[in-house]
Amino acid sequence: MSDTKNPLLTQEPPTTAPASTISLATQRLDRKRRRILPSTSPKFIVGAILVLAIVLFAIVAPFFTQNPRSTDNPALAAPSVEHWLGTTKLGNDVLAQLAVGAQGSLLIGVTAGGIAIVLSLLFGVLAGYLGGWREDILALLTNVMIVIPGLPLVMVIASFVPQRSWQLVAFVLGITSWAGAAYVLRLQTRSLRTRDYVYASKVAGEKSLRVILVEIMPNLLPLLTAQFLFAIIFAILGEAGLSYLGLGPNSSITWGSILNDAQSGQALGRGAWWWFVPPGIMIAILGAGLALINFAIDEVINPKLRNAPDAARRVRKAAKTKGVTA
Repeated sequence: MSDTKNPLLTQEPPTTAPASTISLATQRLDRKRRRILPSTSPKFIVGAILVLAIVLFAIVAPFFTQNPRSTDNPALAAPSVEHWLGTTKLGNDVLAQLAVGAQGSLLIGVTAGGIAIVLSLLFGVLAGYLGGWREDILALLTNVMIVIPGLPLVMVIASFVPQRSWQLVAFVLGITSWAGAAYVLRLQTRSLRTRDYVYASKVAGEKSLRVILVEIMPNLLPLLTAQFLFAIIFAILGEAGLSYLGLGPNSSITWGSILNDAQSGQALGRGAWWWFVPPGIMIAILGAGLALINFAIDEVINPKLRNAPDAARRVRKAAKTKGVTA
Protein backbone atom coordinates (compact mmCIF):
# COMPACT_ATOMS: atom_id res chain seq x y z
CA MET A 1 0.00 0.00 0.00
CA SER A 2 1.48 3.32 -0.98
CA ASP A 3 2.16 5.99 1.62
CA THR A 4 1.39 8.72 -0.86
CA LYS A 5 -1.27 11.03 0.54
CA ASN A 6 -4.11 12.42 -1.46
CA PRO A 7 -3.37 16.11 -2.09
CA LEU A 8 -7.08 16.91 -1.92
CA LEU A 9 -7.20 15.46 1.59
CA THR A 10 -4.04 17.15 2.77
CA GLN A 11 -4.93 20.63 1.33
CA GLU A 12 -5.11 23.21 4.09
CA PRO A 13 -8.40 25.10 4.47
CA PRO A 14 -8.34 28.65 3.19
CA THR A 15 -7.56 31.23 5.79
CA THR A 16 -9.86 34.17 6.30
CA ALA A 17 -8.60 37.70 5.80
CA PRO A 18 -7.46 39.44 8.97
CA ALA A 19 -9.93 41.81 10.62
CA SER A 20 -7.52 44.70 10.13
CA THR A 21 -7.50 44.13 6.35
CA ILE A 22 -11.32 44.07 6.21
CA SER A 23 -11.50 47.22 8.31
CA LEU A 24 -9.01 49.00 6.04
CA ALA A 25 -10.96 48.01 2.92
CA THR A 26 -14.19 49.22 4.52
CA GLN A 27 -12.62 52.57 5.38
CA ARG A 28 -11.38 53.00 1.81
CA LEU A 29 -14.84 52.18 0.46
CA ASP A 30 -16.44 54.69 2.84
CA ARG A 31 -13.97 57.41 1.80
CA LYS A 32 -14.71 56.67 -1.86
CA ARG A 33 -18.45 56.93 -1.24
CA ARG A 34 -17.98 60.24 0.58
CA ARG A 35 -16.05 61.60 -2.40
CA ILE A 36 -18.76 60.54 -4.85
CA LEU A 37 -21.80 61.39 -2.73
CA PRO A 38 -21.36 64.66 -0.84
CA SER A 39 -22.65 64.85 2.71
CA THR A 40 -25.95 66.53 3.44
CA SER A 41 -25.53 70.26 3.10
CA PRO A 42 -26.77 72.50 5.94
CA LYS A 43 -27.69 75.08 3.28
CA PHE A 44 -30.01 72.59 1.62
CA ILE A 45 -31.66 71.59 4.91
CA VAL A 46 -32.32 75.18 6.00
CA GLY A 47 -33.49 76.21 2.53
CA ALA A 48 -35.81 73.22 2.20
CA ILE A 49 -37.34 73.91 5.62
CA LEU A 50 -38.02 77.56 4.73
CA VAL A 51 -39.54 76.75 1.33
CA LEU A 52 -41.60 73.84 2.69
CA ALA A 53 -42.95 76.02 5.52
CA ILE A 54 -44.13 78.67 3.06
CA VAL A 55 -45.70 76.07 0.76
CA LEU A 56 -47.57 74.51 3.69
CA PHE A 57 -48.68 77.97 4.80
CA ALA A 58 -50.04 78.67 1.31
CA ILE A 59 -51.95 75.37 1.26
CA VAL A 60 -53.28 75.16 4.82
CA ALA A 61 -53.74 78.77 5.98
CA PRO A 62 -56.56 79.73 3.56
CA PHE A 63 -58.82 77.09 5.19
CA PHE A 64 -58.52 78.80 8.59
CA THR A 65 -58.79 82.44 7.54
CA GLN A 66 -61.70 84.57 6.40
CA ASN A 67 -62.42 85.83 2.90
CA PRO A 68 -59.43 88.00 1.95
CA ARG A 69 -61.73 90.45 0.15
CA SER A 70 -64.17 90.86 3.03
CA THR A 71 -64.61 94.46 4.24
CA ASP A 72 -66.70 93.72 7.35
CA ASN A 73 -63.74 94.34 9.66
CA PRO A 74 -62.66 97.67 11.16
CA ALA A 75 -60.23 99.61 8.97
CA LEU A 76 -56.52 99.71 9.86
CA ALA A 77 -56.98 97.66 13.01
CA ALA A 78 -53.72 96.78 14.73
CA PRO A 79 -52.77 93.10 15.22
CA SER A 80 -54.98 91.48 17.85
CA VAL A 81 -56.46 88.14 18.84
CA GLU A 82 -59.23 88.51 16.23
CA HIS A 83 -56.86 89.68 13.48
CA TRP A 84 -53.37 88.35 14.05
CA LEU A 85 -51.82 90.65 11.43
CA GLY A 86 -54.34 93.47 11.59
CA THR A 87 -56.48 94.80 8.77
CA THR A 88 -56.03 97.04 5.75
CA LYS A 89 -57.53 100.43 4.90
CA LEU A 90 -60.64 98.72 3.51
CA GLY A 91 -60.95 96.31 6.43
CA ASN A 92 -59.41 93.27 4.71
CA ASP A 93 -57.72 90.77 7.01
CA VAL A 94 -53.97 90.91 6.32
CA LEU A 95 -53.35 87.29 7.34
CA ALA A 96 -56.02 86.08 4.91
CA GLN A 97 -54.55 88.18 2.11
CA LEU A 98 -51.06 86.95 2.97
CA ALA A 99 -52.16 83.31 2.73
CA VAL A 100 -53.98 83.73 -0.58
CA GLY A 101 -51.15 85.95 -1.84
CA ALA A 102 -48.71 83.12 -1.12
CA GLN A 103 -50.66 80.91 -3.50
CA GLY A 104 -50.65 83.56 -6.22
CA SER A 105 -46.93 84.34 -5.91
CA LEU A 106 -45.95 80.66 -5.86
CA LEU A 107 -48.11 79.89 -8.90
CA ILE A 108 -46.56 82.77 -10.83
CA GLY A 109 -43.05 81.74 -9.79
CA VAL A 110 -43.42 78.05 -10.69
CA THR A 111 -45.21 78.77 -13.97
CA ALA A 112 -42.72 81.39 -15.08
CA GLY A 113 -39.83 79.15 -14.02
CA GLY A 114 -41.25 76.25 -16.03
CA ILE A 115 -41.65 78.39 -19.15
CA ALA A 116 -38.13 79.77 -18.76
CA ILE A 117 -36.55 76.34 -18.31
CA VAL A 118 -38.38 74.89 -21.34
CA LEU A 119 -37.18 77.76 -23.55
CA SER A 120 -33.66 77.47 -22.18
CA LEU A 121 -33.69 73.75 -23.05
CA LEU A 122 -34.80 74.47 -26.60
CA PHE A 123 -32.33 77.26 -27.22
CA GLY A 124 -29.50 75.92 -25.06
CA VAL A 125 -29.37 72.12 -25.25
CA LEU A 126 -30.40 71.95 -28.91
CA ALA A 127 -27.91 74.61 -29.92
CA GLY A 128 -25.10 72.94 -28.01
CA TYR A 129 -25.85 69.50 -29.42
CA LEU A 130 -26.60 70.35 -33.05
CA GLY A 131 -23.69 72.71 -33.70
CA GLY A 132 -22.95 74.37 -37.00
CA TRP A 133 -25.24 77.02 -38.50
CA ARG A 134 -28.18 75.89 -36.39
CA GLU A 135 -26.21 76.62 -33.25
CA ASP A 136 -25.24 80.02 -34.63
CA ILE A 137 -28.89 80.98 -35.23
CA LEU A 138 -30.07 79.82 -31.82
CA ALA A 139 -27.08 81.43 -30.11
CA LEU A 140 -27.81 84.72 -31.91
CA LEU A 141 -31.38 84.76 -30.60
CA THR A 142 -30.12 83.93 -27.12
CA ASN A 143 -27.56 86.73 -27.19
CA VAL A 144 -30.20 89.21 -28.33
CA MET A 145 -32.42 88.29 -25.38
CA ILE A 146 -29.45 88.57 -23.01
CA VAL A 147 -28.70 92.10 -24.22
CA ILE A 148 -32.30 93.30 -23.82
CA PRO A 149 -32.96 94.22 -20.15
CA GLY A 150 -35.60 91.93 -18.74
CA LEU A 151 -37.53 94.02 -16.22
CA PRO A 152 -38.01 97.09 -18.47
CA LEU A 153 -39.21 94.79 -21.25
CA VAL A 154 -41.71 93.19 -18.87
CA MET A 155 -42.93 96.63 -17.83
CA VAL A 156 -43.45 97.67 -21.45
CA ILE A 157 -45.36 94.49 -22.30
CA ALA A 158 -47.50 94.67 -19.17
CA SER A 159 -48.36 98.34 -19.70
CA PHE A 160 -49.99 97.55 -23.06
CA VAL A 161 -52.41 95.01 -21.51
CA PRO A 162 -55.08 96.66 -19.32
CA GLN A 163 -56.55 93.40 -17.96
CA ARG A 164 -53.71 91.21 -16.64
CA SER A 165 -54.28 87.78 -15.13
CA TRP A 166 -51.62 85.93 -13.16
CA GLN A 167 -51.19 83.53 -16.10
CA LEU A 168 -50.32 86.43 -18.41
CA VAL A 169 -47.87 87.90 -15.91
CA ALA A 170 -46.21 84.50 -15.46
CA PHE A 171 -45.98 84.03 -19.24
CA VAL A 172 -44.37 87.46 -19.72
CA LEU A 173 -41.89 86.84 -16.92
CA GLY A 174 -41.07 83.39 -18.32
CA ILE A 175 -40.34 84.50 -21.88
CA THR A 176 -38.02 87.27 -20.65
CA SER A 177 -35.88 85.24 -18.23
CA TRP A 178 -34.65 82.20 -20.16
CA ALA A 179 -31.62 83.58 -22.03
CA GLY A 180 -29.05 83.37 -19.24
CA ALA A 181 -29.88 79.73 -18.46
CA ALA A 182 -29.83 78.88 -22.19
CA TYR A 183 -26.32 80.29 -22.52
CA VAL A 184 -25.02 78.18 -19.62
CA LEU A 185 -26.76 75.03 -20.88
CA ARG A 186 -25.38 75.53 -24.41
CA LEU A 187 -21.80 75.64 -23.14
CA GLN A 188 -22.30 72.58 -20.94
CA THR A 189 -23.97 70.63 -23.77
CA ARG A 190 -21.10 71.47 -26.14
CA SER A 191 -18.75 69.92 -23.60
CA LEU A 192 -20.90 66.81 -23.15
CA ARG A 193 -21.37 66.11 -26.87
CA THR A 194 -17.63 65.39 -27.20
CA ARG A 195 -17.68 62.62 -24.58
CA ASP A 196 -16.96 59.05 -25.60
CA TYR A 197 -20.33 57.65 -24.56
CA VAL A 198 -22.12 60.21 -26.75
CA TYR A 199 -19.95 59.21 -29.72
CA ALA A 200 -20.69 55.55 -28.98
CA SER A 201 -24.42 56.22 -29.03
CA LYS A 202 -24.14 58.02 -32.36
CA VAL A 203 -22.07 55.18 -33.87
CA ALA A 204 -24.65 52.69 -32.62
CA GLY A 205 -27.25 54.48 -34.71
CA GLU A 206 -29.21 56.12 -31.89
CA LYS A 207 -31.45 59.03 -32.87
CA SER A 208 -30.52 62.52 -31.79
CA LEU A 209 -33.56 62.87 -29.53
CA ARG A 210 -32.71 59.69 -27.65
CA VAL A 211 -29.06 60.71 -27.30
CA ILE A 212 -30.13 64.04 -25.80
CA LEU A 213 -32.69 62.51 -23.42
CA VAL A 214 -30.69 59.45 -22.33
CA GLU A 215 -27.03 60.46 -22.57
CA ILE A 216 -26.94 64.25 -22.09
CA MET A 217 -29.96 65.26 -20.02
CA PRO A 218 -29.12 63.15 -16.92
CA ASN A 219 -25.78 64.97 -16.69
CA LEU A 220 -27.59 68.33 -16.88
CA LEU A 221 -30.15 67.64 -14.14
CA PRO A 222 -28.29 69.40 -11.29
CA LEU A 223 -27.66 72.41 -13.53
CA LEU A 224 -31.28 72.41 -14.73
CA THR A 225 -32.53 72.31 -11.13
CA ALA A 226 -30.34 75.24 -10.17
CA GLN A 227 -31.48 77.26 -13.18
CA PHE A 228 -35.13 76.43 -12.44
CA LEU A 229 -34.83 77.67 -8.85
CA PHE A 230 -33.13 80.84 -10.05
CA ALA A 231 -35.96 81.41 -12.53
CA ILE A 232 -38.53 81.03 -9.73
CA ILE A 233 -36.70 83.60 -7.61
CA PHE A 234 -36.52 86.02 -10.54
CA ALA A 235 -40.23 85.54 -11.31
CA ILE A 236 -41.40 86.12 -7.74
CA LEU A 237 -39.24 89.22 -7.33
CA GLY A 238 -40.26 90.44 -10.79
CA GLU A 239 -43.95 90.01 -10.03
CA ALA A 240 -43.55 91.84 -6.73
CA GLY A 241 -41.83 94.72 -8.53
CA LEU A 242 -44.48 94.85 -11.25
CA SER A 243 -47.35 94.72 -8.76
CA TYR A 244 -45.74 97.43 -6.64
CA LEU A 245 -45.65 99.63 -9.74
CA GLY A 246 -49.27 98.81 -10.56
CA LEU A 247 -48.44 96.51 -13.50
CA GLY A 248 -49.14 93.18 -11.82
CA PRO A 249 -52.22 90.95 -12.09
CA ASN A 250 -55.51 92.84 -11.68
CA SER A 251 -57.80 90.05 -10.49
CA SER A 252 -55.43 88.05 -8.27
CA ILE A 253 -53.99 88.65 -4.81
CA THR A 254 -50.23 88.29 -4.56
CA TRP A 255 -47.59 89.52 -2.16
CA GLY A 256 -46.74 92.22 -4.67
CA SER A 257 -50.38 93.38 -4.92
CA ILE A 258 -50.53 93.63 -1.11
CA LEU A 259 -47.45 95.87 -1.18
CA ASN A 260 -49.04 97.98 -3.92
CA ASP A 261 -52.23 98.40 -1.88
CA ALA A 262 -50.19 99.34 1.18
CA GLN A 263 -48.25 101.93 -0.82
CA SER A 264 -51.38 103.44 -2.36
CA GLY A 265 -53.10 103.43 1.04
CA GLN A 266 -50.16 105.31 2.64
CA ALA A 267 -49.56 102.54 5.15
CA LEU A 268 -46.11 103.87 6.04
CA GLY A 269 -47.41 107.36 6.79
CA ARG A 270 -50.30 105.98 8.85
CA GLY A 271 -47.98 103.76 10.87
CA ALA A 272 -49.71 100.58 9.65
CA TRP A 273 -46.53 98.52 9.57
CA TRP A 274 -48.52 95.26 9.73
CA TRP A 275 -49.82 95.96 6.23
CA PHE A 276 -46.51 95.96 4.33
CA VAL A 277 -43.96 94.25 6.61
CA PRO A 278 -45.41 90.66 6.51
CA PRO A 279 -45.47 90.33 2.68
CA GLY A 280 -41.96 91.77 2.50
CA ILE A 281 -40.75 89.25 5.07
CA MET A 282 -42.44 86.38 3.21
CA ILE A 283 -40.78 87.38 -0.06
CA ALA A 284 -37.41 87.61 1.70
CA ILE A 285 -37.82 84.21 3.41
CA LEU A 286 -38.86 82.44 0.21
CA GLY A 287 -36.05 84.04 -1.76
CA ALA A 288 -33.51 83.11 0.93
CA GLY A 289 -34.76 79.50 1.04
CA LEU A 290 -34.58 79.06 -2.73
CA ALA A 291 -31.16 80.73 -2.81
CA LEU A 292 -29.81 78.37 -0.13
CA ILE A 293 -31.06 75.35 -2.07
CA ASN A 294 -29.48 76.81 -5.20
CA PHE A 295 -26.14 77.25 -3.40
CA ALA A 296 -26.29 73.63 -2.18
CA ILE A 297 -26.89 72.41 -5.73
CA ASP A 298 -23.97 74.54 -6.95
CA GLU A 299 -21.74 72.72 -4.46
CA VAL A 300 -22.83 69.40 -5.96
CA ILE A 301 -22.13 70.64 -9.49
CA ASN A 302 -18.79 72.25 -8.62
CA PRO A 303 -16.64 70.12 -6.23
CA LYS A 304 -14.33 73.11 -5.68
CA LEU A 305 -17.14 74.92 -3.84
CA ARG A 306 -17.85 71.81 -1.77
CA ASN A 307 -14.20 71.38 -0.76
CA ALA A 308 -13.54 75.08 -0.17
CA PRO A 309 -14.37 75.04 3.59
CA ASP A 310 -12.09 72.03 4.21
CA ALA A 311 -9.29 73.68 2.25
CA ALA A 312 -9.69 76.89 4.26
CA ARG A 313 -9.55 74.96 7.52
CA ARG A 314 -6.39 73.17 6.43
CA VAL A 315 -4.78 76.50 5.56
CA ARG A 316 -5.67 77.97 8.97
CA LYS A 317 -4.42 74.84 10.74
CA ALA A 318 -1.15 74.96 8.83
CA ALA A 319 -0.74 78.63 9.67
CA LYS A 320 -1.32 77.97 13.37
CA THR A 321 1.14 75.06 13.32
CA LYS A 322 3.75 77.23 11.61
CA GLY A 323 3.22 80.00 14.17
CA VAL A 324 3.63 77.59 17.11
CA THR A 325 6.81 76.03 15.73
CA ALA A 326 8.28 79.46 14.96
